[in-house]
Amino acid sequence: MTGRRGGRPLVPAYLSTGGVARPSRNSLERLSVLTGGGGPEPAGLPAAQHALLDVLDGGSLTVVETAALLELPVSAVRVLAAALVDQGLVSARPPIPVAALPAPDLLKRVADGLRALKQ
Repeated sequence: MTGRRGGRPLVPAYLSTGGVARPSRNSLERLSVLTGGGGPEPAGLPAAQHALLDVLDGGSLTVVETAALLELPVSAVRVLAAALVDQGLVSARPPIPVAALPAPDLLKRVADGLRALKQ
């Protein structure tokens, strides 16, 4: 099968998920962090799940980063990752929350200090 100009194959994303359209858990967001289990992979995994485990081998990636490396849509990676989390082969944690904004008076003092250094 020939690919598009971008080099990606002309295979629909639902084929990589085995026809499953929705993840088994809604907790996986675009910035959820996936970590591979590091154990032996069971035989009989679909190729896309096997590729996801290979990408996560020895590290952690967000769902978006994993999708980019696998050249799959984020929705397909969410389905694949949810299936692997259900099997205990991958762990997922929610995205790191945005840090609280610093107090405005602190920012004012920093700006005043920088202005004093400039003079």
